[in-house]
Amino acid sequence: MEQKERSSVLIIYTGGTIGMKEDPVDQTLKPFDFSQIMDEVPEMAKFAGRLDSYTFDPIIDSSDVEPRLWQALATLIRDRYDDYDGFVILHGTDTMSFSASALSFMLNGLTKPVIFTGSQLPIGRPRTDGKENLISAVEIAAAKKPDGSAMVPEVCIYFGSKLLRGNRTTKINSEYFNAFRSPNYPPLAEAGITIRYNLPVIAQPSAEGFSVHTELDTRVSILKIHPGITPQVVRNILLGAETRAVILETYGAGNAPSAFWFLDIVNEACQMGKILVNVTQCLQGTVNMDIYATGKRLKELGVVSGYDATTESILGKLFFLMGISKDNDWVKKRLCESLKGEISK
Repeated sequence: MEQKERSSVLIIYTGGTIGMKEDPVDQTLKPFDFSQIMDEVPEMAKFAGRLDSYTFDPIIDSSDVEPRLWQALATLIRDRYDDYDGFVILHGTDTMSFSASALSFMLNGLTKPVIFTGSQLPIGRPRTDGKENLISAVEIAAAKKPDGSAMVPEVCIYFGSKLLRGNRTTKINSEYFNAFRSPNYPPLAEAGITIRYNLPVIAQPSAEGFSVHTELDTRVSILKIHPGITPQVVRNILLGAETRAVILETYGAGNAPSAFWFLDIVNEACQMGKILVNVTQCLQGTVNMDIYATGKRLKELGVVSGYDATTESILGKLFFLMGISKDNDWVKKRLCESLKGEISK
């Protein structure tokens, strides 16, 4: 009980459905005052001795999220890092996986939980999933091992009774409470009568001290391969003057059209020094460019494998790495490494 009384958690509200409440006068949904969060969800007091809140002004709709929000979040956590045992970020669901992925790379040497959560229904609605998500996220953010270290020193998403590594997630449902899935990595914890932690798959803090990297290079495009794709579309995306890197969303295990025009454009992009990363369109599985002839050719031309990473994760990883270095060859090498448990190698 002493451990829970000592724990302190900062709840950061960026926007999203979870923070909305129905106005009794005009019946519209409006954000409520998070300084009164304990009045809305008093159960949270059981898990943390001190709960503070910070609300972004203005709040941000999930579909309007930009990298500057990630920079602001990383800076806020850096400035408050010594004051709290954990952080809970309330965020809209549509871009939550993008934000959690980006923060996982931007926060280095993390020793405390940073838990993203939200809801499909506003917290003031009778059937809301927001209360359970928020209560469990706070409990996890406050949880410590017997030695006093954090139970889950990672950037995660808690949603629908599961705690998932943030950079392994993707949103798969817009109607039901199980909105997120981690296709290629098991849950870090599952909530039932108790919260059961899957300790072997939770990352351990590195020896390096905590630091924050906020310089991002966002010159990345995404090309989804599809039947009937035209040379002009491929050329415009891969050879664009303002594009430094392109994520190729390919078929199956990393396969793509074998047409000469397609491979010629890929080759031209690689010769220009652009970073091309191969990510599968499949929800589950990994890229293996050694299986099919076209995959092998892409590899020979210089396309980098994204292995079993999500598009959201590779986007955040590229922004991060490109923000560190202007050397594209260095970036390509680091893309092949698991920096924050985002790929299985």
